[in-house]
Amino acid sequence: MTVRVAAGLAAVGLGTAIFVDLADAATEGDDLAAFDPQLTTTVVEHRIAELTPLVRAITYLGDIPILTGLTIVIALLIRAFTHRWRPALILIIGMVGAAALTYGFKVLIGRDRPDASIVLGTVNTGFSFPSGHSLSSTVFFVLLAALLWKSNASRLTKLAATAAALLLSLAIGLSRIYLGYHWATDVLGGWTLALTWLALLGTATAACHRSPARERQT
Repeated sequence: MTVRVAAGLAAVGLGTAIFVDLADAATEGDDLAAFDPQLTTTVVEHRIAELTPLVRAITYLGDIPILTGLTIVIALLIRAFTHRWRPALILIIGMVGAAALTYGFKVLIGRDRPDASIVLGTVNTGFSFPSGHSLSSTVFFVLLAALLWKSNASRLTKLAATAAALLLSLAIGLSRIYLGYHWATDVLGGWTLALTWLALLGTATAACHRSPARERQT
């Protein structure tokens, strides 16, 4: 077992433990989840009207139809410009896995969303934990940044893409709390599950890594 695979498995284990703890808190309404109602009330009381349109635009980037369309387009562009399917398939698998994890855990946990009266936008009656926007957008943007690190782009471009991926993931998650769609622990759960899934995907990719000569043939 390589150091990279061992580190990846350790990250998966840690992420899983944290997510299970958050899921238990969301189910029981204790621990961190006990602070959700007051935090939501505080956010609602301090909303800024001029900021709301920007927050809505940010949360729009995490909508499933938007991310699905972007995934398909970018996967095709990767194939067209690199003549390789592997990076494109990694992106697609990452996003399909994110969607499956979101649906599965929402149904399993069955947590109710904040009261519809505080929502700024179309009311969503689905389950709340984990936040699908937070999970899927984090997987999408961080995966794109990770794939860019495998390219010939400049180091500055790679660093800028990584910073942008983290900022967008953070902003989209926070937008869900601001707009009243999710509790804070829903967003934390989404981020944690996203990073855990990315660690698992990266570990599997490292374990299945082929020689450079063989990789160039695909």
